[in-house]
Amino acid sequence: MENEKRMEDLKMRNNKDGAAAALQPKKIAVINDIAGYGRCALTAAIPVISALKVQCCPLITAVLSNHAGYPSCFFDDYTDRMVPYIEEWKRLEFSFDGIMTGFLGSVRQVEIVTDFIRHFKKEHTTMLLVDPTLGDNGTTYSVCDRQLCEGMRELIQYADIITPNLTEACILTDTPYQEKGWSKRKLSDLTYKLLLMGAGAVVLTGVVKGSLVINVIHERGKEPVFQTAHHAEGNHHGTGDVFAAVIGASAVKGVALEESVRRAAAFTRKCVERSEELGVPEIEGLCLEECLPYLMKL
Repeated sequence: MENEKRMEDLKMRNNKDGAAAALQPKKIAVINDIAGYGRCALTAAIPVISALKVQCCPLITAVLSNHAGYPSCFFDDYTDRMVPYIEEWKRLEFSFDGIMTGFLGSVRQVEIVTDFIRHFKKEHTTMLLVDPTLGDNGTTYSVCDRQLCEGMRELIQYADIITPNLTEACILTDTPYQEKGWSKRKLSDLTYKLLLMGAGAVVLTGVVKGSLVINVIHERGKEPVFQTAHHAEGNHHGTGDVFAAVIGASAVKGVALEESVRRAAAFTRKCVERSEELGVPEIEGLCLEECLPYLMKL
């Protein structure tokens, strides 16, 4: 009885404060794992999203003592706990301006996340960004079997934005991976195949050509846009998580996608350069602490 009264009070308060709520920070549900050591996944996303004045609401898929790039780690799979966690959010009638998905370690997690999206994604008002974390540098991650890759293909049909790297784009489209030789035509064909899978927009990230890095923005119904910048040295863990977090937080605030990608690229490059200056080991991720003030000025 007491819980029912609290629920009614919460609904009344939400209705009463509707006008004020419009002025409050946007909210993004971020579905990813969290590691106690090494800046990646939620450990990277939370400070970045918060610095952009958006509230980050984590939905945890796994808890790790440190990320899996280290020789060993403690790993606690949260798959079975995700369902009651989500049910509580449903019961309390929470809502989000955006949803972001990162690493999903099993087909079951993809199924749970798909159900979450169907419930919480409101048409025209909830932005969904899918970062299809499947591999890098031409190699598929060990847990990403054929079924998981197929599940990810199903998931991206709901996405407004997807942010694959070159390896992931090749995996999703069954395109042979090649390290070099990517012309604009080949990259356009690759992003077009991803649009045909249902995504509203594709941001193909981190295509390295000599001293340059190219990000390809391809929105449905538009020609692809190629943004180039100087390629910063270093291969730090969590770079993709940081890049996606800037795009997602910017998108829910109404920033155009091309500008969001520009900001994400500038901030990521700044973090890489500062991390290299300080000698931060690549395995520890990007030195966000030093660079968040720069992000807040973009």
